[in-house]
Amino acid sequence: MSAVAGVLVTVAVTPALAVTGMTATNTINVFESLPNYLKVDELAQKSTIYAVQSDGTPMALASFYDQNRVEVPLEGMSQFVQDAAVTGEDPRFYEHGGVDLQGTVRGALSTVTGGGTQGGSSITQQYVKNVLVQKCEVLTDQDELDACYDDATETSPERKLKEMRLAIGVEKEYSKPEILQGYLNITLFGGSVYGIEAAASYYFNTSAANLNLSQSASLIAIVNNPEKFRLDRPENEANGAANGYAANKERRDYILGEMLQYKKVTQEDYDAALAAPIEPTITEPSTGCQTAGGSAYFCDYVTHVLQSDPTFGEDEDTRMMNFRRGGYDIYTTLDLDMQVASEAAIAENVPQTYDGWDVGAVATSVQVGTGRVLAMAQNKVYSQDPEVQATGAQFSGINYNTDYAQGGSGGFQPGSTYKVFTLAEWLKEGHALNESVDSARKSDWGTFQDYCSGPQSFPGYNPKNDANEAGTNYTALQSTINSINTGFLGMAKKLDLCKIRDTAESFGVHRADGKDLEKGASSVLGTNEVAPLSMAVAFAGIANSGTTCSAVVIDRIVGPDDTEIPVPASECKESVEPSVAAGMAYAMKRVLTEGSAGQSYGATSPRVPMIGKTGTTDGAKDTWMSGASTKVATVVGVVSVTGDRNQRNTRFESGSAATARHRMWPEIMGVANAKYGGDEFAEASTNVIRGAQVTVPDVRGQSMDDARSALEGAGFEVLDGGVTDSELPAGTVARTDPAGGSSVGPGSTVTVYSSNGAQVLLPDVVGQSLDQAKATLAGFGVVSTDQAVNDPNQNNKVLSMSPAAGTPVTTGGSVSVVIGKQNGAAG
Repeated sequence: MSAVAGVLVTVAVTPALAVTGMTATNTINVFESLPNYLKVDELAQKSTIYAVQSDGTPMALASFYDQNRVEVPLEGMSQFVQDAAVTGEDPRFYEHGGVDLQGTVRGALSTVTGGGTQGGSSITQQYVKNVLVQKCEVLTDQDELDACYDDATETSPERKLKEMRLAIGVEKEYSKPEILQGYLNITLFGGSVYGIEAAASYYFNTSAANLNLSQSASLIAIVNNPEKFRLDRPENEANGAANGYAANKERRDYILGEMLQYKKVTQEDYDAALAAPIEPTITEPSTGCQTAGGSAYFCDYVTHVLQSDPTFGEDEDTRMMNFRRGGYDIYTTLDLDMQVASEAAIAENVPQTYDGWDVGAVATSVQVGTGRVLAMAQNKVYSQDPEVQATGAQFSGINYNTDYAQGGSGGFQPGSTYKVFTLAEWLKEGHALNESVDSARKSDWGTFQDYCSGPQSFPGYNPKNDANEAGTNYTALQSTINSINTGFLGMAKKLDLCKIRDTAESFGVHRADGKDLEKGASSVLGTNEVAPLSMAVAFAGIANSGTTCSAVVIDRIVGPDDTEIPVPASECKESVEPSVAAGMAYAMKRVLTEGSAGQSYGATSPRVPMIGKTGTTDGAKDTWMSGASTKVATVVGVVSVTGDRNQRNTRFESGSAATARHRMWPEIMGVANAKYGGDEFAEASTNVIRGAQVTVPDVRGQSMDDARSALEGAGFEVLDGGVTDSELPAGTVARTDPAGGSSVGPGSTVTVYSSNGAQVLLPDVVGQSLDQAKATLAGFGVVSTDQAVNDPNQNNKVLSMSPAAGTPVTTGGSVSVVIGKQNGAAG
C-alpha cells in the first residue's frame, strides 16, 4: 500500500514537475532520486540486400530482420493514424507533461481496491516502456535478456514509478511530435511487425502515408493488445474473417468514436469508417534469400560475408545482430545481366535432377582487376528448410560455388584447369613454353622435389592422357594446348611440388574445406577440392597481368540515417610477374583457338581476346571450362555432387553432359564481352616462348653411350626411347626427338631411339626397265602402273618410284613404280 501511496503522491505533483522543473519536496525524494534520462537507441529495422540494375536503379533481392520495421518521419504518416493514436491511447497527450494524472489515478485506484495493477499509461510512458524493451532485444545472452525484459515489463507499482519518472525526462528532452513519431515507429503491431509503416504494408498493402480512416483506427486498435487484435489470423474464432474481425472492430469503433468526440473527424467520415468492413490484405514481407530467386545462392554468400567479416562486428553474434537489426541497405556487386545469362545457360543445358545421378551445375563470374563477383548460379532451387529439401533433389541449401564455411560445400576437383599453376611455376623458374620434357607414360615417375617435405616418390602412380596421346617429348606449350597429363608431370619433375602449391596459393586458391592444399604428384592434375569461386578469382588474376584480387560482393552499405558504412575491400597482390602472366596467356589463348577449349571459343559471340583451360576429372565425373577476357573471368562446371557418373556416357536434352560446359560458357561470356568488352593481353616475350635457344647435336649413328654423353654435355636431359626400325647399324642411334639440328630451350629433354638394323636404304631404279628394276629391288614386291609418254627415251622405263630412293625401308615391303609407255609402242 505504501508503494501505491507513493505513486498517488507522485501523480499529484507530476504536472508541476514536468512543466516547471520545481524541486521535489521531501515527500517525494524517492521519486526524484530515480533516473530521469532515457537514451533512445536506434530502432531495429530490416536490412535489405540489393543488386543494382544496368540503369542504376536498385532491385531488392531479399530482406532480413528480427523486427519487421521501417522508420518513417511523422510527415510520412497519415494524419488519421496520428489522431487515432492520440485519441485512442492518450487524449490528453498534448496537455500533460509525460504522465496523465487522470489515467494514472484511475489505474492506481484499481490497484488500491484490489482490481490489480492497471494501465492508464500515457503515450510517453508507453514509448518509455518500448524503448526499455528494445534495449533488452540487443542482448545476446538469453538469461540477461530475460531478466532485462522482466524488469522492463513487470506489472508492479515500482516499475510504474520508474516509467513515470523516465517519461517526465523524455518530455523535457523531446517535443510532442518527436515523441509521437518515436512511439508510432517503435510500437508492436502483432507478431514481428513493428512500427506503423511495416504494419500498413503487412496488414493493408499500403504505406503509413496512405492509410485511410478505417485502416488507421484498426491498426491503432492492435496496439492496445497486439495478440488479441492482430488481423493476420482469419481462422481465429474470436477475431477472424468469419465474424468480421469482431474483436478488432470493437476496439476500432471505440477509437473512431473518440476521434469524433475530440473533433478529429467529421460525422460523415465517422459514419463511413464505422460502416466499412475490416478487410486485411496480408502482404508477407520478403525475408531470407529464398526470395531472391536464381540469385539466392549469391545472396546466401553475401549473408555469410556479413556474418564472418570483422568489418561488421567483433564476433559472429554481434555481426548478425547488426545485420538483422541495423536497417542497412546493402548494395552488392551482382550484375543482373550476367546473372540472368548464367541462370539461363544452366537451365537450358543441365537439369535440376537426373535419375541415378546427384548432378550439379555451377557458374561464377568475377570482374578482372576488382574481384567483384558479377554472377553466381547453380542448377538447384534455394531453400534452407529441411522439410522443403526433403521433397526433392531440386532443392538445396548448399552453395556449390563457395567454400564450406561460406555455403556448406566441400568443393570439387578442378581437374586440368588446375594445371595453369604448374604452367605459372614453370615460367617463374625460367623455363620456356617451347621447352620439351619427358612425357612418356610410366608406372614410376621417380623422385619429385619438395622443399616442404623432402624428395617424394609415388610408385604405381600411372595416369594416362585423356585422349590417349602417346608422345614422349611434348613441350610445355603443347601440353597446355592439348592438356597432356604426362607432359605436366614431366614439367613437375623439373620443378618443386611445394613451390607449385605456393604458386596456386598466391592466386588465392585454397581447399574448400579449409585444409591445406595437397601437393602430391596427382595434385598437379587437379585433385584438390576447390570452390569454383576460388578458380574464377585465380583466372581473373592471370588475366590481370598476374595480380590477383580477392573476391568481394558488397559495393556499399547505407545505414538508416543515410550514412555510408565501411565495407570489406578487395585485396590485390602480385601472384606472378607480368611477363610470366603474359606467357601463361599466350598458351591459354591457344587452348581456345586450337586446343581443348575450341568448342567454347567457336560458340562465343561477340568475341574479344580470351584465355581458357578445360578440365575433366577421372572417369569424367566432373567437367570444367574456365577462362577470361581482360575484363571478366568465368568458371562453369557440371559436377557429381555425390557419387560418380561418367559424363561422356550421359546425355541431357541439350546434348552430351560432358560438353554442357561448352554450351554454357559461351552464353555467359558472350554477355560479358558485349557489356564489358576486352583488350589484347600483354604480348609474351620471345624469351618466355622460346627461351635461350640451343641446337640439338646430331648423334645419329653414334653409340647410345656416346650419344648420351654428347647430349648431356650440351645440357640436355636424355630419355631412352627404345628400339626403332632403322637402316643404321643395330645398337647405334637411329634418330632423336627433337631431331638433331633443331633449336630448343636449354635443358630440354631429348628422346634417343636406337636402331635395330632391320631397314635398308631403298635403291634408285628410276630410268631402269621394269625387269631391271625388279632385279634391283629383289626382296621387295614391285607393283607397276603405266603412264603415257611422248619421249621415246622414256618408253618402258621407270619414271618414278614410291617410296623414293634413299628411304629407309624394311625388306619384304612393296615398292610402286610408274613405267612410261609411248603411244602406239608395243610392250
